[in-house]
Amino acid sequence: MLLNANIALSSSKALLVPYSSWHVPQYHEWMKDPDIQEATASEPLSIEEEYSMQRSWRQDADKLTFIVCRAISTGSEGDIPSQSQLLGESDSPASMVGDINLFLRIDDGDEGNSPPQIVGEIELMVAEKVNQRRGFGRAALLMFMRYIIQNQGAILDEFVGGGDVDVETVRKLKTGVETAGSSEGLSLECFSVKIGQANLRSLALFESTGFVRCSDEPNFFGEFELRCTDLSLGSIDGALDKAGVKGFIALPYGRTE
Repeated sequence: MLLNANIALSSSKALLVPYSSWHVPQYHEWMKDPDIQEATASEPLSIEEEYSMQRSWRQDADKLTFIVCRAISTGSEGDIPSQSQLLGESDSPASMVGDINLFLRIDDGDEGNSPPQIVGEIELMVAEKVNQRRGFGRAALLMFMRYIIQNQGAILDEFVGGGDVDVETVRKLKTGVETAGSSEGLSLECFSVKIGQANLRSLALFESTGFVRCSDEPNFFGEFELRCTDLSLGSIDGALDKAGVKGFIALPYGRTE
C-alpha cells in the first residue's frame, strides 16, 4: 500500500517503519530459520524473490506493512520519543525485530451470498527469540491497530480503488453504507488473525487485546481464527495506556526507495 510510504509510527515501546528495500537482507536472514518458516507458514525464498515480495507489499492496494524496530532511544529512561529523533540508524538491521502486516479481503460468507464486508487480517512476527517476550509484539499490534482505525477511510479508499475489487462488490459495499445511514464512507467490519493451535503465546497475546476465537475447535489447517470487532479509538487508546505504550505519534519518514 502506498499510503504509509512516508510515515513511521513511534512510541516509547517500539518504532514501526515502512518495509523498504534496505530491510530485505535482514528479513531474508530471518526467513531462513525453519522455526520462523513454520510459525509463519512460509516457504523459503531467494533474495530476488524477497525483493519482489517487498515491492508487492509496498505497492499492492490490499496490503499494508511495517517493519517493527526497537523504540527510538533518547538516552534517558522514561523519556518519550519526539519527531526530531528519527535518524537513519533508527531502522538499521541491528534495530529491526520483526514485521506486522494487514491483508484486506472481502468476506461475503461461506456460500458467497451474504452482504460483502471488508475484513482486515493481521500477521505479526517478532523474529528472533532474544527479542521475544519483551513487549515488542504487543506494542506493535496496538500501534498498528491505532493507525489503521484512525486512517481506515484512506486505507479502504486505496483498497477499493486499486482495481482488484470488482465494480459490483464496490457498489454493494457502498450501498450497505448508505443503508446504514453512515456519511463517513466505508469501514472495516473487524480485524482477523489466524494462529496455529500450538502457538499459545500468540493466542494469549491476541486474546488479551480484544480478539475472540470464532470457534472452539481449530480449522482443517490446525489454526484458530480470532476476530476483534471493537474498532473504536477509545478502546485502542485504553489498551495502549494499559500496556504502557506512551507517546504514540506518526513521524515523517523521508528515506526513499
